[in-house]
Amino acid sequence: MSKTRILAVDDDPVNLDIILESLRDLDFEIRLAHGGREALACVEESGARFEAVILDRMMPDLDGLEVLARIKENPRYRDVPVVMQTAAAAPEQVAAGLRAGAYYYLTKPYSPTALRAIVGAALESACWRRDLSSRALEFGALQFLNAATFFVRTLTESAELSALLASLCPDPGSAHLGLNELLINAVEHGNLGISYAEKTQLLKDDGWLAEVMRRELSPEYKHRRVRVDFERSPGAMTFTISDEGHGFEWSRFLDFEPSRAYDPNGRGIALARARAFDELTYSGRGNVVRAAISLTRDRPA
Repeated sequence: MSKTRILAVDDDPVNLDIILESLRDLDFEIRLAHGGREALACVEESGARFEAVILDRMMPDLDGLEVLARIKENPRYRDVPVVMQTAAAAPEQVAAGLRAGAYYYLTKPYSPTALRAIVGAALESACWRRDLSSRALEFGALQFLNAATFFVRTLTESAELSALLASLCPDPGSAHLGLNELLINAVEHGNLGISYAEKTQLLKDDGWLAEVMRRELSPEYKHRRVRVDFERSPGAMTFTISDEGHGFEWSRFLDFEPSRAYDPNGRGIALARARAFDELTYSGRGNVVRAAISLTRDRPA
C-alpha cells in the first residue's frame, strides 16, 4: 500500500524541520517546498498527487493565499485539504484564509500534537468525501424519483444515503459533500448527543469513531433515527433533515468562524452552505434543517 503523500510549504527551513519531526512517526511521505513558487511547481508536475498540503501563510516569493488560490484552480486539488500555518492570527486574516479554502489553521508556534490532530482530521474528512464521490455515481436509475422519505440511524447508513441522494442532483460532487455533512451533524450531535467540545477532544485523542460506534449501540441512543424527506419540484430539489436530539445553536455555525479555525471540527455546516446548497435554513431548536438546490440557475461548466 502506498504511503499518504503530503506537501509541506514554508520559506523557513527550520519550520520545515519541525513539520518533519512532528509527523516522523506517522506513515506519511512528505515532500518539502521552500516557498510558494516551488510549491506550485510540485503540484503542477505531471502525475503528482498529494493528499494534503501544509501551507505557510506569509512567504516572500509568493503569498500563501495566492498559492492556495492557484492550487484550488487545479481540478486534481479542488477537494484536497489545506492546513494553513501562520503567525498572522488576526480574525480578518483567518477569515480570508477560510474563504479561500483553508479550512484548517495552525498558529505558530504550535505543538506536534496539534499538527498531528489537524492533519489527521483533514485526511479523514477528505477520505470520507472521496468515498462518497465514488458511490454517488452508482444510482443513475433514481433520476425518476420525485419524492421520498428515508430513515437512517448510523454514520454508515448516512454515508450510503447521502451518496444515493447526491446522484439525483445537478452537481453530485458538491451535493454529496453537503448532504453528508448535514447527516453527520444530525446523527452525532443530534441523536447521539456528542457536543462540539466533546468531538474536538475525541478527534485530538483519535477516539471519535470509536465513541460514535459505542453510542450507536448503546440502549440510550440506538433507537433514535434521522428522517430525511426529499422532494423535487420544477424549480428545486429540497431535503428536509430531522433528528431526535435537543438541538444546538445553529446560527453560530452557518459561516466560517475564525475562532474555530484551529479546531479539527466545526466547518461542516458552513461548508455545506457555501458549496452545496442554494438555501440552507434551520428551524426551531436546530434539529430540523431544510436544504435546497436550484434547478434553474446556471452552473459553471
